[in-house]
Amino acid sequence: MFYEDLLKELYNENVKFVVTGGVALVLYGVVRLTVDIDLIVSLKKDNLKKFLKILKNLGYVPKLPLDAEEILEPKKRNEWRKEKNMIVFNFYQKNKPINQIDLFIDEPIPFNEIEKEIVWFDVKDFKIPVISKRHLKFMKKISGREQDKADLEILELLEKENEKKF
Repeated sequence: MFYEDLLKELYNENVKFVVTGGVALVLYGVVRLTVDIDLIVSLKKDNLKKFLKILKNLGYVPKLPLDAEEILEPKKRNEWRKEKNMIVFNFYQKNKPINQIDLFIDEPIPFNEIEKEIVWFDVKDFKIPVISKRHLKFMKKISGREQDKADLEILELLEKENEKKF
């Protein structure tokens, strides 16, 4: 499984995060090609420090020439949003550059709200916290990207099909 080492470490170290984006869609049963993994991480400093330590230990580095430690500073994240229109901070794994992580630098939905509706997927000897379908659909709606519009349509079709079965 792609990203197993990352997800297992995050789970084992009690990092507060959820999987969102294309991987969440796949876990919900949508057939879709995706290479990266999108994560929403609680932006509390201690949580982010654990997250960054795990990334560093697994060989992930920023894709842009930026210092990953700056993510810890809300002022810096706000600056990136306003001046660079940055939504996510991208990391890649040095020894496997195809492995990429998109970390949301803002909480599009407050993490304490996301946390109330986490859907847990059992994988081997750990669990993957995934954003709820309701929150995923909200994020797809607000993005406005064509791919996200298509993802939303497919997710809603799948939900209607599942409702018919029951």
